[in-house]
Amino acid sequence: MDLLKEAEALRKVPMFAKLEPSKLKLLAFTSEYQTFEDGEVLFYAGDPADCAFVIISGEVEILAKTDAGDVVVGVLRNNQIFGELALLNNAPRLTTLRAKNRLQALRITDEVFLKLVTENPEVALDLMHQLSDKLARSHQQVEALQSELHRNGS
Repeated sequence: MDLLKEAEALRKVPMFAKLEPSKLKLLAFTSEYQTFEDGEVLFYAGDPADCAFVIISGEVEILAKTDAGDVVVGVLRNNQIFGELALLNNAPRLTTLRAKNRLQALRITDEVFLKLVTENPEVALDLMHQLSDKLARSHQQVEALQSELHRNGS
């Protein structure tokens, strides 16, 4: 994939949509185009967070470990970024992600991503929105589980 196509693919990601064309080209230049085959793992739960990925085409399954084995808890699709939140707190990955069918993605290193966030307020603001949304969803899930436990325990 050439630099212009990569930059255009990055523009479709909401977090990067407002970046100037020159910054998108620089981000594309510093990113690594990668292809993963069906079932190939991008990273495992517990791996260090050293990069984020942008999906160009294909899908990624989010796996959670249970007593019965890994369970798919979500699917990510075109123009989505993932792995970026773990870069902020420099913590190990919480889930395993694997390609569903053939996946084409751009790999953005932690250094490049963190520099992009610190130098571009619009990217930082979008990241804050994502964190707020994730926190709100987590809170709703906890409340729903507590309600279910309360009903089952009564």
